[in-house]
Amino acid sequence: MFSQAIGDTAGTILIVGASRGLGHAMAAECIARGWHVVGTVRGPDRTALHDLADAHPSRVDIAQLDMTQPAQIMALRERLMGKQFDILFVNAGTANHNQDETIAEVSTEEFIRVMVTNALSPLRVVEGLQDCVAPAGLIGVMSSGQGSIANNVNGGHEVYRGTKAALNQYMRSYAARHADDGRAKVLMAPGWIRTRLGGAEAPFGIEETVPQIVTTLLAQRGKPGLHYLDREGRTVPW
Repeated sequence: MFSQAIGDTAGTILIVGASRGLGHAMAAECIARGWHVVGTVRGPDRTALHDLADAHPSRVDIAQLDMTQPAQIMALRERLMGKQFDILFVNAGTANHNQDETIAEVSTEEFIRVMVTNALSPLRVVEGLQDCVAPAGLIGVMSSGQGSIANNVNGGHEVYRGTKAALNQYMRSYAARHADDGRAKVLMAPGWIRTRLGGAEAPFGIEETVPQIVTTLLAQRGKPGLHYLDREGRTVPW
C-alpha cells in the first residue's frame, strides 16, 4: 500500500529504478529536501531503497516494476490510480556487457536487450504513467551525454550511445505529440559518475553530482517543452 502522506510534503516524485546507484541517491536527496518518494525496484530482493524506507517510513514507498514487461507497467498504473505526482523520473537503464565492442560485433540478443531497456521501455513507462503526473508537473528520463550525435567526435561505446540517441529521439517525438500540455519534459545527461554502470574510473562521485542533478531537475518545473540538459542545467547539443 502507498502511504497516505503522498502530497503532504514539499512535493511527490516517482522514481523508476531507485534500488541503487543514481536512482537511490536521487531518492535520498529528495527526502533530504522534504519530498515524498515512490521508488521502484525490479525484483523482490531487499535493496538500499528498503533501508531508506525503513529510515523514513512515512516518506518512502516502494513498488516492484520490471519496466521491460508492459504488463507490469499497466499493473503499476492501476496501483497508482488516484495518485498524482509532481515529477515522474525514469532512471532505470543498462549497458552492453562489453562496451568496447562495435555495433557490428554486438550480438543481436545483446543489442535487443540494451535497446529495449534504454529506449523502448522508458517511453512505455512515460506513456503508461503520464496521467499520474500533475498537469503542470515534470516528466524526466535519465539520458546521457553519449546520446548526443553532435558531440560524438571520438566514437566508442557504440551500442550504449545508440540506445541513448534513440531514447532522445523517441522522447522528442513524445514531446512533439504533447506540445500543448503544460508539463516540462527533461532528458538528463548526468555525466560520467562512479556507479556500477559508470565504473570506478569515472571522475565524479554520487555525493557531488546527485544534488546538482536534483537541483537542475527541480528548476525545470513550470517550463513546458523538452529540455536536454546536463546536471548543471546547460543545454546538451542534439
